[in-house]
Amino acid sequence: MATALKITQTKSVISEKQNQRDTLRSLGLKKIGQTVVREDTKANRGYVRAVAHLVQVEEIDA
Repeated sequence: MATALKITQTKSVISEKQNQRDTLRSLGLKKIGQTVVREDTKANRGYVRAVAHLVQVEEIDA
């Protein structure tokens, strides 16, 4: 299992539900094309799963 997740926002939050907007914000994503690296935990995997249609995820060894 990877030690980190590289998460990139690929779509806009316009017309998305408020909870999905809040999830992206809690991941640290504000703009399309922005990338963040987060620890690979169950909580972060849950966040990514909730907004999987808006982000691209890569597993990396950090």
